[in-house]
Amino acid sequence: MGIYDYSVLNRKSEEVSLKQFEGKVILVVNTATGCGFTPHYKDLQAMYDAFHDKGLEIVDVPCNQFAGQTPGTDDEIHEFCSLTYGTTFPQMKKSDVNGENAIPLFKYLKSQQAFKGFGDGDVAKFMDDMLAKIDPDYRNNPEIKWNFTKFVVDRKGNVVARFEPTADMKEVSACVESLL
Repeated sequence: MGIYDYSVLNRKSEEVSLKQFEGKVILVVNTATGCGFTPHYKDLQAMYDAFHDKGLEIVDVPCNQFAGQTPGTDDEIHEFCSLTYGTTFPQMKKSDVNGENAIPLFKYLKSQQAFKGFGDGDVAKFMDDMLAKIDPDYRNNPEIKWNFTKFVVDRKGNVVARFEPTADMKEVSACVESLL
């Protein structure tokens, strides 16, 4: 199966087939409204504004699996994002990205791009230390580690990159732009 064989539910519980994004660059991200990385919404919206007309689609999947940082309903999440960050890209139904209830799309994405680390710097060190306490073997599995993990899919449907929340958003934007 490839990326276009998957679908997700939008916030109104309607099925959204990724087949409709065939030939476009897709950025799939698990998001949260009460996380230190929540300001990534601003950068995601800036990318959407700059690149949507050139073929970028963002698939925003809110998730409450990381420290309960997305407690609201789908409508509350949408209202927060649109009012606080002016988001206009499609937001999907709050879903699990890890565990037995993980939506199939995220199981597929993780099978295509494994965790490669948080990089360098104070925030990366903080994430390493925090996750080592939760799961001493976290480095050796492909699970989503935290909110705002991003997967980039090229126009041919290949999952070409995985960016952890600690990645510089300029790198994410440069990757997306290079594929347009």
